[in-house]
Amino acid sequence: MRKLILFTITILGTVLSLTAQPRAAKTEIIPLWPDGAPNSSGITAAEVNNNETYMNVTEASMRVFRPQVPNGVCIIVCPGGAYVVEAANVEGSDMAGWLNSLGVTLCVLKYRLPNGHYEVPISDAEQAVRKVREHAAEWKINKVGIMGFSAGGHLASTLATHYSSPETRPDFQVLIYPVITMNPQYTHELSMRSLLGENPSKEMLDLFSNEKQVTADTPQAFIALSHDDSAVAPLNSILYYTELLKNKVSATMHIYPSGGHGWGFRDTFPYKRQWTEEFETWLRNVILIK
Repeated sequence: MRKLILFTITILGTVLSLTAQPRAAKTEIIPLWPDGAPNSSGITAAEVNNNETYMNVTEASMRVFRPQVPNGVCIIVCPGGAYVVEAANVEGSDMAGWLNSLGVTLCVLKYRLPNGHYEVPISDAEQAVRKVREHAAEWKINKVGIMGFSAGGHLASTLATHYSSPETRPDFQVLIYPVITMNPQYTHELSMRSLLGENPSKEMLDLFSNEKQVTADTPQAFIALSHDDSAVAPLNSILYYTELLKNKVSATMHIYPSGGHGWGFRDTFPYKRQWTEEFETWLRNVILIK
């Protein structure tokens, strides 16, 4: 009987925990290039979707999660995956309930994978910003940020440092254990090869080493990572933060003692509560008041 009572309490606790989780609103999917994209990665294999982990993406779109009470902020998130796959669940849609509960509109970007064509994903990121701003009045948006995890963090920081016009400049950037540099000493090699192809020139390596592209006009940043990340060297984030500091760009960086790489929105990350609370504080105190 005691075991049955304990089991019942456990199940009840699980149910209550699940029902207490914030739920995302209904979603819509917006194609980014309904009339055809301006460039191509050359990928011909069929797209693969394994529980929102995508491979061979050749059609760009964004999945939009709108809150019941919007606070004016929209975040476009770029999932990571070494520019080979996109982990659009744990580094994308899994955050929708949480961010919607804060009043944030979330757009999960399904960007075309580059296959050595570096111009392809940045085209999609810029187009996503344009699309959000086209819907700004309807969605009650006045600030658009770009967020990215791992290689998606490289794409996000590329948009933040390579945007082609004021129209596509994000208002802020959120980088979680990002790839930043193409310096062979510190880069994530698979991400570099997937983006730039085999044997890229020094000029291309420098161009997409985003710490080298920071200026005083680079958007303000929130950066989070783990000290023991063995996949993407923490120096990627540190180099970027240093350049933001030199250029007097507002930035905050949180380095957690452990957790490794790829934790995203997983409950198993020991510092999930800290990073989400610190992000919420930054969002309220830095982004919403300006």
